[in-house]
Amino acid sequence: MRYSSIGRILGVLLMLFSATHLPPLLVDLHYAERSWQPFALSFLVTLLTGFAIWWPCRRHKQDLRTRDGYLVTALFWIVLGSFGALPFALSDAPHMGVVDSLFESFSGLSTTGATVLTGLDTLPHAILYYRQQLQWLGGMGIVVLAVAVMPMLGIGGMQLYRAEMPGPLKDHKLSPRIADTAKTLWFLYCGLTLACALAYWAAGMNLFDAVGHSFSTIAIGGFSTHDASIGYFDSPLIELICMTFLVISGINFSLHFLAWRQRSLRHYLKDTECRAYLGILLVLFLITAATLILKHHYDSPLQSIRYAAFMVVSVATTTGFGLADFSSWPTLLPYLLLYSTFIGACAGSTGGGMKVMRMLLVYRQGMREFLRLLHPNGVFLVKLGRRTVPDRVVESVWAFFSIYLLTFVSLMLVLLALGVDQLTAFSTLASCLNNLGPALGEAAVHYGSLPASAKLVLSLAMVLGRLEVFSLLILLTPAFWRT
Repeated sequence: MRYSSIGRILGVLLMLFSATHLPPLLVDLHYAERSWQPFALSFLVTLLTGFAIWWPCRRHKQDLRTRDGYLVTALFWIVLGSFGALPFALSDAPHMGVVDSLFESFSGLSTTGATVLTGLDTLPHAILYYRQQLQWLGGMGIVVLAVAVMPMLGIGGMQLYRAEMPGPLKDHKLSPRIADTAKTLWFLYCGLTLACALAYWAAGMNLFDAVGHSFSTIAIGGFSTHDASIGYFDSPLIELICMTFLVISGINFSLHFLAWRQRSLRHYLKDTECRAYLGILLVLFLITAATLILKHHYDSPLQSIRYAAFMVVSVATTTGFGLADFSSWPTLLPYLLLYSTFIGACAGSTGGGMKVMRMLLVYRQGMREFLRLLHPNGVFLVKLGRRTVPDRVVESVWAFFSIYLLTFVSLMLVLLALGVDQLTAFSTLASCLNNLGPALGEAAVHYGSLPASAKLVLSLAMVLGRLEVFSLLILLTPAFWRT
C-alpha cells in the first residue's frame, strides 16, 4: 500500500474541499445575516488539516494501484463527510449536535436527502445554500472532479474513477483519457444544472431557490430550502420542470454525451437500460394514479394524476422531493414506491439504488436458468440489446446483488437491536441505502427523533449506497490488506 501517495492525494483533495466553505460566506454577505463565522472557521480548519496531511507526503508521486484507489475513495468520503459537518456543528442556527451534523453532512454528500432539520424557512440563507451545495458536489462524485486535476499533480486517476463511478461496466470511458472523461462528465453536469436553474427561475422561483433546487434536482438529492419542499411553490409548471430534469438526471450520462456530440436522440431509444427505466416509471405511474383515483384519495382524478406523476418520479429516481405525503397513501402504494428505490435509476447517473442495468441482468440471468432447466444441453447467452454480456459481468452482478441484500439484512438487525421499530427500521434503511431520503414510520417527517446510534448506522448506510457497497466493504476483507 502506497500510504505516502494516498496521504498526498487526500491532503490535496481536502484542501480543495475547503474552498466549498467560501460560497456560503458570499451568500451570507449578500443577505447580511451574520452567520458567516462557522464557514470561515470550517474553511481554515479544513485547509490547514489538508495542508498538514499533504506537506510530509508532497514529494511522493507514485501512480496509484487499484487497492490504493479504493482506499482513497473510502477515506475521502469519510473524511469529507466529517469535515463537511463542521458548519452545522459550529452554527447557532440551527443548533445541532455532532451526530446530527454528521448525519446531515453525509446525507448531503451521498445525495440521500434525509434530514434531521425542521423550520428550514427560518434558517440563514448560508446554511440553506450549503446543504444544497453538498448535494450538488456529491451528485457526480467529488472524486471524479478531482480526477480531472490529477494529471497536473502527476498522478494517474483511472483507479479512482473505477472506484467512484456507479454501475457494473466501470471500465467504459467516454473519451480516451480519464481526465478528459471526468471533465466531459462535469461539463454535462454543469450544463444541466444551469439549464434547470434558468427553467426554475423562469417558472417563478426566486434566484436563490432556483439555484438551490437545481443543485438538488440534477444531483437527484432531494434537499430543499423549504419545509414543504417542492410543494411550497404549489406550481404545476415547476413540478413539470422538476420531473423532466429528474428523469434526465436518472439516465446514464454516457447517453447524454452521445446525444450532445452527435446531435441525435436515437441513442436513448436504442439503449435497453434507458427503455426499461422509462418503462418502469410509466408502469409505476399507472398503478399509483389508478389506485389513488379508485380509492378517491384526492378530490379529483386530475389531482390524483398530478401527485402520482410527481411522487413516482421523485421516489423511483431516489430523489425524495416532496409534493404529497406518500406514506399516508392507501393500500400498497407506500411500499410499492419504497421498493422501487431498490431498482433506482440507470447506471452512470446521479441516482441511487442497485441500478436498472443490474436488475435487468438479474432478470435475464433468471430467465436463462429457466431455459437451462428445460433444455439442459442448450447454450443460452445473456444479452442487453444486441450485445452479449460476458459471464464475468453477470457473476459480478449476482455477487453485488447478494452482498447488497446481506448488507441490508445485517444493518436492519442492528437498527432493531438499537430499539428502532420494524417499520421505521426497514423504511429508513431502505431509504438511506438506496439514497432516497423520505421514509415511513417515525421518520415520515424527519429523522430527528431517531436515536443517535441509529443515525450513525444510517450514515454508514448512505455511504455504502453511494459507493455501491463493494467499494467500501472491500476494505474489510483480509485479502485487501495483504501485500
